[in-house]
Amino acid sequence: MDLIRHLQCFVAVAEESHFGRAAQRLGMAQPPLSQRIQRLERELGVRLFERTSRQVTITKGGTLLLDEAREILARSEALRATARRIQEGRTGLLRAALPPDLAGDTVAAILAAFRHRHGGVELELQELTTADQLAGLASHDLDVGLIRHPCDVAGLELGPVQRHELGVLLLRDAPAARSGTVPLTALTGYDLILFPRAQAPAVHDDLLTTCARHGYTPAAVRHGQGPSFTRGLILSSRAVAFTSRDAHPAQDPDIIWRPLTGAPLTLRHSAAWPRGRGDAAALAFADTVTDALAATATAGGDLPPTPLHLRPAAEYWI
Repeated sequence: MDLIRHLQCFVAVAEESHFGRAAQRLGMAQPPLSQRIQRLERELGVRLFERTSRQVTITKGGTLLLDEAREILARSEALRATARRIQEGRTGLLRAALPPDLAGDTVAAILAAFRHRHGGVELELQELTTADQLAGLASHDLDVGLIRHPCDVAGLELGPVQRHELGVLLLRDAPAARSGTVPLTALTGYDLILFPRAQAPAVHDDLLTTCARHGYTPAAVRHGQGPSFTRGLILSSRAVAFTSRDAHPAQDPDIIWRPLTGAPLTLRHSAAWPRGRGDAAALAFADTVTDALAATATAGGDLPPTPLHLRPAAEYWI
């Protein structure tokens, strides 16, 4: 028995005190309405109405049940409304992640835009490396993330890949800093500060391969990622680091960012979520991230987004 529909019929007849008017209100014929009331009475074991040829009168038992019937209908509608908001991505919990190397202004822009568009969604945001995000997406402990390419994207759906040109951070008084752009060969003799390989092995190896192909083999690779730690290494040793323009404060008195000649290195990110599990909230977060990264790329004069979707991991190599 469709209890909700039967209760709707009960309430309509009680409020109209007339089967004909109640049927018209419900958009149904009168005989099926009478049958529903009779079945509800059998199910409940309570006579709900006294019927005569001229009028319908609710019984004492019906009166006692009427308020509860109305409450059940109200709760049912509230349940449906909540389900609609969840389906539309306007409420619920979204477990998302961003990489540690993302610029602070970009993170703030993503959070502000998502709250503005989807204020009813509780956002549980974490800072995770690509390797940790891939593990979380595979185990379904994470709903959506922003991963760095190249990586293994099996089982994932992807948003457009955003490409940011990488430049080099070095001391302002370094000879290579005097030019408008820096060829990779000019970095010979410098150590390279790079994120730990375990965080994104394919990206780590490809960066070093690309550097070697363009004439730069680091004297040593120092592992570091936080901006303060990286700055300290550059200041205290003969070392450089690669980063996008937006990730370095222009007002730094000691360290300067310079583009690399020919733009041989790019950083690639895209939103990712488990295949077949992209609900409205996850897709909305992916769109917000894509918009924020595109705005950053435009402001920094970087490369336009590449609209890739569900392609093999091999296609993401720099």
